[in-house]
Amino acid sequence: MAKDIQPRVRIPSKLKPGEIFEVKTLVTHPMESGQRTDKDSGKKIPKDIIHKLRCVYNGKEVLVADWHPAVSANPFTSFHLKADKSGELVLTWTDTAGTDYTKAVKVNVG
Repeated sequence: MAKDIQPRVRIPSKLKPGEIFEVKTLVTHPMESGQRTDKDSGKKIPKDIIHKLRCVYNGKEVLVADWHPAVSANPFTSFHLKADKSGELVLTWTDTAGTDYTKAVKVNVG
């Protein structure tokens, strides 16, 4: 699998204190289930899925999602958070190979 995986995160550019906002994420990943075989070699294609999404807002873990093989390739996720104060929102996706894909975005509250 190519390791040119690009996680994307979209949040509003400016938020008011206490405002509930939506976080939208998309990560490009083929999500191979391990059930298919390679047509040329006949060998099973190894399982390679993103199995965990972790979100940290200003140093506090606010979301952990455990995913399973039924999740589609290039998974889209959205969820809501409360804008307490400006800071950093860090999202980390982990695949079965143990590779982490991290994207950090600035949250502007004020």
